[in-house]
Amino acid sequence: MIRRHLHVTDRDLDMRTNLAGDLGADSLALVELTLVFEETFDIDITDEEAGRIRTVRDAILAVEAGLRTQRGE
Repeated sequence: MIRRHLHVTDRDLDMRTNLAGDLGADSLALVELTLVFEETFDIDITDEEAGRIRTVRDAILAVEAGLRTQRGE
């Protein structure tokens, strides 16, 4: 999803890739990416969690947190 939304290749991505610094994503792109995660996984990502998304790893953790919340964990 990150690759498609930000128009990058797989070789541009690893867990430490900074979405803004390395890939040039602006704040609007990060908000849109969060919405893509929410729609794709049918989850809610809190504003607080969304504000912490800076790297690919952060995005994965936000999705995982949303999935745990959805399952009631």
